[in-house]
Amino acid sequence: MRNPLMHVVRCGRGVTCGVALALLAAQSALAQGPSTGAESAPSALPRDLSPWGMFSSADAVVKTVIVGLAVASMVTWTIWLAKTIEIVLARRRARAALATLQSIDTLASLPRGKLIEPAASLCETAIAELRLSNGAIDKDGIKERIASRLERTEAAFSRKISRGTGVLATIGATAPFVGLFGTVWGIMNSFIGISKSHTTNLAIVAPGIAEALLATAFGLAAAIPAVVIYNLFARQIAGYRAALADTSAEVLQIVGRGLDRGLHVRKSMAAE
Repeated sequence: MRNPLMHVVRCGRGVTCGVALALLAAQSALAQGPSTGAESAPSALPRDLSPWGMFSSADAVVKTVIVGLAVASMVTWTIWLAKTIEIVLARRRARAALATLQSIDTLASLPRGKLIEPAASLCETAIAELRLSNGAIDKDGIKERIASRLERTEAAFSRKISRGTGVLATIGATAPFVGLFGTVWGIMNSFIGISKSHTTNLAIVAPGIAEALLATAFGLAAAIPAVVIYNLFARQIAGYRAALADTSAEVLQIVGRGLDRGLHVRKSMAAE
């Protein structure tokens, strides 16, 4: 997956160019002809230039873009809270499970009902393959089949812990462009309004441009945390996958010891 941070950098360059073009166009408009009396009418000037005031007076398309970006930002922080708790608990369970397995000699001495995930699922996978391999002579073949099953179980746990992070990557990659779209739309409407009102007063032009740039600000505010959180989760998930690999290797070692000693889990289970 491509790093969404590169998209943010590229978009930042595009936004800078768009703002520069907008300011140049406004300066050119100011250079054309004398201003009229209507340009200085106090009633035509917006009084509230706070973020909420600019949002209230913005175009419907710009409002839709800003609302969508605000929702995306809320989704980002919700995923951050939920996945942080999930990853912390999963890594803690993986470490505890590995410590339990390191104290086990063979699968026949497994503490029934005391293993936690992911050790429980990995041991069940190994036991299931030992049952299916009943009567097999080639021990290396049994180990290879068990290793293959353990890899699939590891992949399932990895997919489970990674759910939701793709949304962060999508938000980080697309939010700046969505904000840029709102900015371009707002600036376009501002210049259309300038052309209809025949005014070149910067006090009239600037508020419309500021409202348009508000969309870009929301886009960056949604994208930057999403990229940072995505990279943070990527590192934490990599650590969890390493713990999974250690647990799987420990299960395979336990199985190998049992096979080398001629012990079979199926016999102990049959006795139970």
